[in-house]
Amino acid sequence: MPRLAGRGSPDHVALTFDDGPDPLSTPHFLRLLDRECVRATFFLLGSMLVRSPGLAKEIAAAGHEVAVHGYVHRPLALRGPRATWDDLARARDLAADVLGRRPTLFRPPYGVMNASAHLACRSLGLRPVLWTAWGEDWRARATPLSVHDTVMSSLRGGGTVLLHDSDCTSSPGSWRTTLDALPRLLDTWRQRGWRIGTLSEHGEPTRLPRVPY
Repeated sequence: MPRLAGRGSPDHVALTFDDGPDPLSTPHFLRLLDRECVRATFFLLGSMLVRSPGLAKEIAAAGHEVAVHGYVHRPLALRGPRATWDDLARARDLAADVLGRRPTLFRPPYGVMNASAHLACRSLGLRPVLWTAWGEDWRARATPLSVHDTVMSSLRGGGTVLLHDSDCTSSPGSWRTTLDALPRLLDTWRQRGWRIGTLSEHGEPTRLPRVPY
């Protein structure tokens, strides 16, 4: 399922961040991305957004794409259909109130989708998007080099990268490791000739030719 996994054009990498907006850490990422002339997709938690609506506006004003990560960071498998719908709707509507437009992308906490989540997304006009590579940057033992190498061990052109701009569900201070890893990642992607941007700029994955029978 290429669209669910976040696969796009083979010359492009979609850079995404989860768990913000966090006033302690997110501004550092915004400054770095601005210096690097890179735009990314931020999957915001409603519970974080309600505390820092102004920061969410800064993310959007800087040209980044804003998406939702649910209202609370709790596995969807632990919720019933109604609770799932309510959580997604609450996050979507809060983002719409803050930003003046409804987000269209959703990433489930822990990357776990189920039937209730798919039905809720369809009802609410949200498209679920996971990832093809991550840096395991939430771990206490992660280093900038390990984040880089873990991402690159599975990333191919057309992939979507999951990182975190907040440590609200990660090891304390882990966002600093992610921030330090980011310049090296951007350099590596550019050396490979990949464009870097948001999911909305990701394009369509290359379709395999049909094999005649």
